[in-house]
Amino acid sequence: MKYVLWLLRIVVGVLFIFSGLIKANDPSGLSYKMNEFFEVWHMYWAMPYSMALSIAMIAFEIIAGVAVLIGAAYRAFSFLLLLLTAFFTFLTAYVYLTDKIKECGCFGDCIKMTNAETFWKDVVLLIMVLILFAYRKSIKPVFSGYPTTAIMILTAFFAFGVQWYVLEHLPFIDCLPYKKGTNVWEKMQVPPGSVPDQYESVMIYEKDGQQKEFTMENYPWQDTTWKFVDRKDKLIKKGNAEPEIKDFTITDAEGTDHAQEILATPGYTFFLFVRDPGSAREDNVEDLKNLMAKANQYNIPFYVLSSGSRESTDAFKEKYQLHAAEYMVLDGTVSKTAMRSNPGLMLLKDGVIQEKWSFRDYPKDFTLENEQLKIAK
Repeated sequence: MKYVLWLLRIVVGVLFIFSGLIKANDPSGLSYKMNEFFEVWHMYWAMPYSMALSIAMIAFEIIAGVAVLIGAAYRAFSFLLLLLTAFFTFLTAYVYLTDKIKECGCFGDCIKMTNAETFWKDVVLLIMVLILFAYRKSIKPVFSGYPTTAIMILTAFFAFGVQWYVLEHLPFIDCLPYKKGTNVWEKMQVPPGSVPDQYESVMIYEKDGQQKEFTMENYPWQDTTWKFVDRKDKLIKKGNAEPEIKDFTITDAEGTDHAQEILATPGYTFFLFVRDPGSAREDNVEDLKNLMAKANQYNIPFYVLSSGSRESTDAFKEKYQLHAAEYMVLDGTVSKTAMRSNPGLMLLKDGVIQEKWSFRDYPKDFTLENEQLKIAK
């Protein structure tokens, strides 16, 4: 049994560390996923705390994974792990059985799993954690005294520190559709050779208080005892004719979409994503103003894509004196997918994403030589 417990410790510990590290790459993503659950469950009061909960959960996964491997405070951690795994299993079962949420997001956006795969993965994990919990008295620490304490303290600093860095800058690995090298307009098109969703028209009739669905081929059009109730289109086969980037519309104050013409503009273009003008960070605003002025000097389009109201956007523009740009409107969900920081800067060339910077990392300056833009950091 000793070797079985060691094997389970390694599998469970590594899995929790791996899961935590994947999500630590983008804690905002888990926060947004939590808000989806809160919205479905009408727990709107919890939404302001989603980021704090996200950071705490990710850190706990990493810390608990290390604790399982080295046997640190194992009785306490085995109980907490059991509670967390049972909670995860409940969440994935809810997603799998209700289909009210598209994806659980248990491994972030970098590793996609179906709802069924995620649920059964958690069932297997719960069984392993239950075994480790049942034999918790048999598991001893790998180290004794100060080494164990030092490892756990360092792990905690790392688990919180890496998330702080990502939130101040950008994810180490961009797993979303707006990564560097992406041709945004091409990704907005339906993939060639894709198959559209297939629907079937369903007729609903009622007889003797009972409703029944019929197809267009067998509905009782000659039987007057059936009363027509409704008609609907029913999905019979899911296709794959969905573009990778959806709803990327850049509109002016009148609501006219300019996305295609902007993305088709030859040469370089700057986008400043401002998801929430009221809470936008003001770090390095002088660098931003310098970039806007330099872009005007070289006739490079510079757009501020705001997801706030006109009043909050105007207040943002006046507060930081960012007048040397054209202000457009972008949906908030699209904004947080395209750019994890608020605000954040993106550079495109011929509609292809070249670079992305958070509010902490704006370039200091740039030059344009032989139609090549050179960044001065």
